[in-house]
Amino acid sequence: MPGQSFPMKPPQFRRRDLMRDADHLMRQAVADNVFPGGVLLVSKEREIIFFEAYGFANIFTKREIRKDTIFDLASLTKPLATTLAIMKLFQEFVLDIEQSVGSLIPQFRDTEKADIRVRDFLAHCSGLPDHRPYYGRLCKVSPDRRKGLLRKLLVAEPLICPTGEQVIYSDLGFMILEWLVEQISGQRLDHFIHENIYQPLGLENLFFVDTRLGPVPGDFAATECCPWRKMLLEGLVHDDNAYAAGGIGGHAGLFGTACDVHTLLSTLLGAVHGYFSACIFQKNTLKMFFERQRGSERTLGFDSPSLRHSSCGHHFSRRTVGHLGFTGTSFWMDLDRSVIVILLTNRVHPSRNNMKIRVFRPELHDAVMRRI
Repeated sequence: MPGQSFPMKPPQFRRRDLMRDADHLMRQAVADNVFPGGVLLVSKEREIIFFEAYGFANIFTKREIRKDTIFDLASLTKPLATTLAIMKLFQEFVLDIEQSVGSLIPQFRDTEKADIRVRDFLAHCSGLPDHRPYYGRLCKVSPDRRKGLLRKLLVAEPLICPTGEQVIYSDLGFMILEWLVEQISGQRLDHFIHENIYQPLGLENLFFVDTRLGPVPGDFAATECCPWRKMLLEGLVHDDNAYAAGGIGGHAGLFGTACDVHTLLSTLLGAVHGYFSACIFQKNTLKMFFERQRGSERTLGFDSPSLRHSSCGHHFSRRTVGHLGFTGTSFWMDLDRSVIVILLTNRVHPSRNNMKIRVFRPELHDAVMRRI
C-alpha cells in the first residue's frame, strides 16, 4: 500500500539471498560461455560470506575449477605487487613519490621523461602510451638479454602527450615502476614483494613464474591457446610482453588464488580501519594511496568506481578501490562498507575474443551488493 514501509530482512536472510543470487549468476555465466570457469569470493567486515568455484579450469581435459585453483591475475599485478612494493619503499623513507624518474634511474636523465614523477606513473598520467608489442623484438634475442632490451625500449619510447595532461592507462609506466623497485631495493620485484609482503603474511599462493624455468607444477586455470607461442598457456603468464621479458613484470605476471588475494586485501582493509596495532602498511600510507586523484577516477595504483558504466556496478561507495585483469580477473574493496568482492575467471580460455564478461561483471556486483 502507498506509504507503507517494510522492515529490512535480517542479515542472515539477506546472506541467504546473496548465496542464491550469486550462485545462480555464476552457474548461468558458465552455461552462457561468459567464461569456462571461475571463483567468486565475497567478504563483509573481513569475514568470508560467500566462496564457491564453478566450471572448468581446462575445457579440453574437463578439469574442474576448485576454490584453490591458481589464476593468472594479469593486471591485478599492478595494485597487488608493484604498487604495494612502491608503497613499502615509500613507507620505509627510501622513496618519495614526488621524486622524478630521472633522479632515480640514470638512464632516464636527459630524456623527455626525466621529470615524470613516481606519482604520475602510479596515476597513469605520465603521458606514455597504453601498450606496445615489445615481445616481437624481445624474442629475437637470448632470454638473458631481454630485460635489458626492454628497458632500452622504455627509455626510447616517446610520450604521446605531455605528462599530467591526460589519464592514459599504461602498462609501460608500470614496467618502469618495476625497474624503479629493482633500482632502489637491489632486488627483483618478485623477490622484494615476496620477502617484504607476501611471506610475512603467509601468502604462499601469490607468486610470479620465471618463464626461463618453464611451467611450475600446480592447479592452474588455463588461459589462451597462444597463436605465436603455439601452445595452450597453463602456468605460464598470458601477457605477451611479460612472458618475453622473463615472466616478472610490473604490469603483469602475478599468479594467485582467490583465498590469498582476499587475505592480502583483508589485511589492507583492516589496516585502514585500525584493526591492527602493527601492520606491514600504516593507515596513513594506505589512505594516501587509496585517495582518488584530482580529475581522475584512479588512485595511486588502484582503480575506483567510474560514475557511469563501472564494471563494479552501481552500489559500491565512492570510497572503493579495485582493479581489472585482462584474463578475466577483478577485485573491488569498499572501504566504507568493509566489503570485498573477488572474481577470478579464465575468460580468455581458449581465446581472448570472448568479451561477454564486460556485461556480466556489473550485473554480478549489483546482485551481490544489493544483498549486503
